[in-house]
Amino acid sequence: MNKEKLLLWTLAAINFTHIVDFMILMPLGPQLMRIFEISPREFGLLVSSYTFSAGISSFLGAFVLDKYDRRTITLWVFSGFLIATLACALSPNYPILLASRIIAGLFGGLTSALILAIIGDVIPDSRRGRAMGLVMAAFSVASVFGVPFGLFIASVSNWHAPFFFLAVISLVILWMIYNYLPSITGHLENGQAKPSPVQVIKRVTSNPNQMKAITLTIMMMLGQFMIIPFISPYMVANVGFTDMELTYIYMAGGLFTIFTSPWVGKMTDIHGKVKVFVIFMSLNLIPIGVITQLGQTPIPYVLLITTMFFVTSNGRMVPAMALITGTAKPENRGSFLSFNSAVQQLSAGLASFVAGLILTEGMNGELINYNFVGYIAIFLSVLCIPLSRRIKSIG
Repeated sequence: MNKEKLLLWTLAAINFTHIVDFMILMPLGPQLMRIFEISPREFGLLVSSYTFSAGISSFLGAFVLDKYDRRTITLWVFSGFLIATLACALSPNYPILLASRIIAGLFGGLTSALILAIIGDVIPDSRRGRAMGLVMAAFSVASVFGVPFGLFIASVSNWHAPFFFLAVISLVILWMIYNYLPSITGHLENGQAKPSPVQVIKRVTSNPNQMKAITLTIMMMLGQFMIIPFISPYMVANVGFTDMELTYIYMAGGLFTIFTSPWVGKMTDIHGKVKVFVIFMSLNLIPIGVITQLGQTPIPYVLLITTMFFVTSNGRMVPAMALITGTAKPENRGSFLSFNSAVQQLSAGLASFVAGLILTEGMNGELINYNFVGYIAIFLSVLCIPLSRRIKSIG
């Protein structure tokens, strides 16, 4: 296996742990709401706390990521992520778990920006879609293996077990980073003085193209993360799934996206980022509308709709990230992508928090107003289509 493939597999592994760390909390929602006796609003806060802290750290990271060797800062960030994951595993109650999730988010939030910056530095634009497809396939592996296995060990043990499992996996990935991630210093060798925090903000906000890219990120995250955190609680409370049957949703969706994600990456390179994004964003509206209207429904029909949701959601992210990454030059790619990651995380946190405020519990424990949340998500997603056509890739 050549060095580039080893690098991409390492980045995909980092992305895998970050995604599992975030995703595992959502299917654990029904258990956590029972064990801690918390409301949808408090569960929404538990989900959004990670993304809010990740957004803050990503914003601060925008001021430092371009000042250091990518390998060095990735090792430090991932080590912090590993320690924070252990803190989540050892949390005895809701307040301490909430605090641990905030700490995990502080480190986890930087990994997305680092991954995108490294791809932008190492992979040329002509092959960036394929690289994004491979790294984004980590979502599929997380869905097929990480989340279902985490749910399984939680069902036979307790909710702490998935975080211990993730910590062990993270140790292996830390070893991969040390061995397969080379020193990347090209962004340091132009001889220019690195910008101050104020200059970083000014440079991004004064660039119309990059501001369009950031706006696209906001709209996508608001449209998706009003829906995603509450799929599992809704399936249990309203549709009739058991905690174990939730694994079918993630396994089916992830299994299909393992194959579709690399394919979407290839199509992105062949047909263009915007065209592929528009197709998948348009298709994504269908499962959003159906999922948020479901009542008691047979499992096969639910799996058909949720799998379509996962495939189209992943399909829009591959060209979108390739498009957004291409709006920055190498010397400020890290700071821009960290800034964008901050906006992404904060938007996702805001979306899940607002959805938690809209949703209420009925007399029999069912979730009410999920259909209204779906209407908002569809409206925000539709806005992404014309916006994507106005973004230009520069390299």
